[in-house]
Amino acid sequence: MTASIQDSISDAAPSFVPEHIQERRTVVFLVLAGLFLGTLGMLNILGISRFVNVFTWKDFAVTVAVGALPYPLTFLCTDLISELYGRQRANQVVWVGLLLNLWIIFIVWLGGVLPGFETIDPITGELVRDVAGRLPVFFEIRNLTFGAVTASMVAYLTAQFVDVQLFHFWKELTQGKYLWLRNNGSTLVSQLVDTSAVVLITHFFAGVLPIDPDQELWTQLLLFIAYGYGFKLVAALLDTGPFYLCVYWLSKYLHLESAVFDSSVDRPSIPFR
Repeated sequence: MTASIQDSISDAAPSFVPEHIQERRTVVFLVLAGLFLGTLGMLNILGISRFVNVFTWKDFAVTVAVGALPYPLTFLCTDLISELYGRQRANQVVWVGLLLNLWIIFIVWLGGVLPGFETIDPITGELVRDVAGRLPVFFEIRNLTFGAVTASMVAYLTAQFVDVQLFHFWKELTQGKYLWLRNNGSTLVSQLVDTSAVVLITHFFAGVLPIDPDQELWTQLLLFIAYGYGFKLVAALLDTGPFYLCVYWLSKYLHLESAVFDSSVDRPSIPFR
């Protein structure tokens, strides 16, 4: 890091910050990180347990997995953390999200291997299915969660790091101006990476997508990608206004307004000072 950038960071983060301002920065960071991690855990468990129709026009319908509904919030949270607290903090939250995914997989796996009270077929030694051919509810969720989380972990790491890196690339390129560009530019590219990876890995690795064997495979996969990305694209564009308002208000609330819109350097990596 050059001396000029170090000086700029020192100016943006003075050595002495009043205690109540430090507390505000801590609380806001925890809220943003908590929203991010809570949403991440929720969408991985919900996953593709149900597909919902979010938009219909004549004979055209946009269908997305229920787990995708809260997903745009994760990118809004990482963009806010990137803007207010810096690239390092955003990357740290992304890594914690990966640990959360691993924790979910472990608990779901453990819940399936411990002895329970389900009926076991004495001949095959497998769980007895109901008349519709379904496993007990937990094991249906378990199968979907394993597939969804495995796909999500790969896509998540790739997309979130792409989001953070592009956010700061646009920020440096525009010298801190055009907040809408780095918010939308980073999110739209990373969402395309994420959606494509999730659909392809979920199908080819986990095999749990509702694919019609009588129709052409790649047409269906591309439709899943298009619907998912279209939904996330609209959500990303709609969050531009809230993102501006949050950055404007939080920068003042956290006493960071001197470097909100016109700084060409990152936020300090230590968010509470």
